[in-house]
Amino acid sequence: MTLENRAVRYQDLIPCTNAFIDTRSPGSDKKENFTVIGPGVAENPDQHVHISIPHGFNIGGARQPANCLNSQHSHLTEEVFVVHSGEWDFISGVNADDGRINLKPGDIISIPTDVFRGFECTKGEEQGIDQGKGYLHAVLGGDDPGRVLWAPSVFEMAKDYGLVLLEDGSLVDTTQGETIPDGKSPMPVTSAEQIAQHRVVTSAELQDIIIRSEDFVWQTDTSLSNVSGVQEASLVGGESKAENVKASKLGWAHGFVVRALQLAPGAKVDAHIRHEEEVLFIHQGQLNVSVDGETIQLSQGDNFTTPIGSVRGFENGGSEPVVCYVTRRGDEPKAPDFI
Repeated sequence: MTLENRAVRYQDLIPCTNAFIDTRSPGSDKKENFTVIGPGVAENPDQHVHISIPHGFNIGGARQPANCLNSQHSHLTEEVFVVHSGEWDFISGVNADDGRINLKPGDIISIPTDVFRGFECTKGEEQGIDQGKGYLHAVLGGDDPGRVLWAPSVFEMAKDYGLVLLEDGSLVDTTQGETIPDGKSPMPVTSAEQIAQHRVVTSAELQDIIIRSEDFVWQTDTSLSNVSGVQEASLVGGESKAENVKASKLGWAHGFVVRALQLAPGAKVDAHIRHEEEVLFIHQGQLNVSVDGETIQLSQGDNFTTPIGSVRGFENGGSEPVVCYVTRRGDEPKAPDFI
């Protein structure tokens, strides 16, 4: 596989506009969902998967115009969002009335498994590729993160617009003449017992599961940041003594870690080897990534997955700082081996 085949360019993302049961609900009908790496959780088999290699986590994305809402739901695995563009409200509670918090570009939120959540783009970008819209970079735990559990109101709205969710997670569109296949049944509406298994999280408590970009704890003494012009911040995951990385505020076990890496113009991280899956997401600037003697340039919004055991190095060859979010498999990734 070539380096370019391991990159998913932002401008090449292929959206699915009818991935979920709420796709026709007013206020939710302009969503674009992306499965970047892994199978994701879409209820539409036509959802395009850019890279299907198992990583132990899934990388996805959501792009929405201002005032577009993703309906209340929960997941069986951890879900992390990084705001790439626009401003977003994250809303807790089965009826979307427990709590609400606003995040801006660069901010990160980790939503536990026992919380109903939704999200709304409240302000799109004023210019550029996302003009009028916002984009969320998403990480879901596990190779198979399971299906979405929707709030009861979502089933009612879907019925009004001709969509039926089946027990196997697929959608039937009755407006297109589709019927429920023999041997299959509609998904039961989420019960009171299922709802009771979820936590109530207030607006004040949502503060405990976010980190704003201005509050990142940047280190210059980690395995990767002990060179001039490079800083690293732990965003998701516990302490790593092997890498001299401090525990994050979002330090509970996720099955993956997320770090932020910042490189000043001209700064570089020397050649090294990693022993687990690693995905780079470029939030700001342009990053040159060298892998086994070849180099690829990544720009804002691009994702890149690096082969395990390959020799890789990073360099900022541009005139502005690079900010990159890095996701790695496991709660305690091994320290890099420098060449």
